[in-house]
Amino acid sequence: VQLQASGGGLVQSGNSLRPSCAASGFTLDNYDIGWFRQAPGKEREGVACISSSDGNTYYRESVKGRFTISRDNAKNTVYLQMSTLKPEDAAVYYCAADRGVITSSMGVPGAYDYWGQGTLVTVSS
Repeated sequence: VQLQASGGGLVQSGNSLRPSCAASGFTLDNYDIGWFRQAPGKEREGVACISSSDGNTYYRESVKGRFTISRDNAKNTVYLQMSTLKPEDAAVYYCAADRGVITSSMGVPGAYDYWGQGTLVTVSS
């Protein structure tokens, strides 16, 4: 099971980015997927997650209305559309996968066993 995150970068506040998370070695649509982020000196936190079973989603309160998680099963890839970025969104973004993540744990890093390397998002003010 391998996850490859990409698509981070440097953007100005108010602009958009769409990191992607490509899976290899397994079929992504059988797994619950989460995007997490970690800023320097802070704990890793859940940003957006999507269930494999019913498409149920979780969004961190601070990103609701600005971020959208989606999956393209044909490409075995999950995306995180990030719009209206703010300086406080700057972090290393990670994707993670697991099966059978319960709804109440969707945004909890410990609920996921498989992790990709991070992609850095920098937002200038």
